[in-house]
Order: sequence, then C-alpha cells, then structure tokens
Amino acid sequence: MEHLFTPYKIKGLELKNRVVMPPMCQYSVEAKDGIANDWHFVHYVSRAVGGTGFIIIEMTDVEPDGRITDFDLGLWSDEQIPALKRIIDAVHQHGAKVAIQIAHAGRKAEDAEQPVAPSAIAFDEKSKTPRALSTEEVNEMVEKFRSAVRRAVEAGVDAIELHGAHGYLIHQFQSPLTNKRTDEYGQELTRFGKEVIAAAKSEMPEDMPLIMRISAREYVEGGYGIEESIAFSKEYKAAGVDMFHISAGGEGPIAAAGRPGTHAAYQVPLARAIKEAVDVPVIAVGRLDEPVLANAVIGNEEADLVAVGRGMLRNPNWTLEAGVQLRKEAGIPKQYQMGFPRK
Repeated sequence: MEHLFTPYKIKGLELKNRVVMPPMCQYSVEAKDGIANDWHFVHYVSRAVGGTGFIIIEMTDVEPDGRITDFDLGLWSDEQIPALKRIIDAVHQHGAKVAIQIAHAGRKAEDAEQPVAPSAIAFDEKSKTPRALSTEEVNEMVEKFRSAVRRAVEAGVDAIELHGAHGYLIHQFQSPLTNKRTDEYGQELTRFGKEVIAAAKSEMPEDMPLIMRISAREYVEGGYGIEESIAFSKEYKAAGVDMFHISAGGEGPIAAAGRPGTHAAYQVPLARAIKEAVDVPVIAVGRLDEPVLANAVIGNEEADLVAVGRGMLRNPNWTLEAGVQLRKEAGIPKQYQMGFPRK
C-alpha cells in the first residue's frame, strides 16, 4: 500500500515523498520590486531541510498590478530571476523539488490603482471596482503568463503551477459570477485558462509537468459546484494540464477561516471526485496537518500528493516528525538526528 513516504513520479518530476508545501503568500518583498529576499530563502530552504518532497513557491505575479499587494513576488522582469534561482538551487541541494505558482490577482489586486478583471465587478463593497480588460488586453495577458513561465524555467523550477483558484484572474474568467463578457472570452469561460495553459506549455520542457490549482466549488450563492469543476477540469486536462491542485472558495467572503472549512480534510472529497471523474493525478489540501490523516489520504488513494500548509508554517520539520510518528524513513539530516527518537 502506498503511504506518505512512498516516492512519486509524474513525467520528469521524481519526488522522494508525497508531502507538498503549498504556495502561501509571505507578503515580504521589501522594496516592492517583486524580488525574493533572505526571508524567502530561509522560508523555503528550511522546509527542504525539514524533509518536504515538493515545495511550491508562493503566488508569483505576471505584472506589478497583478499582485495581491505590492509586497508579493513577481516574474515580470528578468531581474527577478537570480534571487529565485538561488532559492531553487539551495532547495535542490537538500533533496526537494520545486514548482512556482504563476498568477494574476485580477480584481483582488488590493494595491493596484485600478485592478483589471474580465468584467467590471468589485469583489465586495470594500474593494475597488476593476476595469474590464479589452479583448486585445486579454491576449496580451496570455503573453505575460508566457513570459513569466519562461523566466521560471530559466530559474530552474521542476514544475509550473498555474493559479486558477481562490478568485484570482483565471478563476474570474471561468466563473459565471465574475465573467459577464460578450466576446469570445465570455462565450467560452475556459478560453482564457486554456490559452494560458498552451502558452505555458510552449515554454516548458516536454517532460516538465504543468499543475493547475482550481477551486472545485464556490461557496457563494449562484456559484459553481463539483459538476461544473469536473467539466472545466476535463477541458484543462485536454489543453495540457498534467495534475490538479484541488482547493475551493475564493469568490466570496467564505474562505478556509470560515464555514465550510472548519473540519479536518474538508476538501478531500473534492480532490477525490476530480481524480476519479477526470482520471488525473491530484494534490489534496485543506486541514491535513495530522500525519495519520495525511497518510490515510494517500493510502486510501484519494489523492496522489498531500499539501500541508498551516502545519508547515508552524513547524518547518513537519515532514521529519511525520516520519517518526508513522514509523517511516523520512531522511533526517545527520545534523539533526540526535534530536529525534532512535529506532
């Protein structure tokens, strides 16, 4: 039976275990230039030392006004490549593999003077009303994603993740709540996402997997559910997505801090549904901090990989301690072995 410490391979990506550090914004860029700094270096490399098999660098944006805040990472300039390469090279030295989440916040870009979106609909009464992108600007946005992926590949990543979840730009295009366009990008809600996928694939090595994070359910009145997300996931898979990272929400005030989302593994049924219906590998996420629970998700074949977010924020060595609890070989660094129970 497979478990949390069984190796995993998809295309050219080989992982030593099934533990994923999901992308979590640090809002820690100091000069507002989108360039990673020493905080990001320590943050990611320490999780590699701590045994994590697969690290997905936080939401990294394709243009300055595509950031949630001015303190987010970016990949709109070649000047942003070296700092990321330094992190990626160091993570590799400690046996982990790296992806990066490429994104645009759309109407949820808080610090943009005027955010852009598929349609001029504000996120809530406290948010700025975005400007609807012209058809030409949508085409240009696809090219911005393409350029960001090229830079990520140049920095040395092992995989790319496109952010199609949590109410950000790709999600905004695929949701009937936020896409009221009358052009081709409104007539076919997945068109923008599929064009971004094609652009990303054109810049990626053939054996590099493309991951897409999706919200499998919108927790708002009139929002889409699992049947709709199964349908658009099939389209995205056909367009070139190799693996889906299954989350939920983001288009309304309900997030992981509210209801639903107060119980352990609340999103795992969504991951299992996508995995089975679309016949595609998936990453499960959402309150999977307990090692026994995370291990069960793998053992029960509900997901292929398990992402541990908040648990890994609390403890960089989450994976090593999970290995002790599950009595599995987790590859404790020799420098730390005195701190762990002997067999």
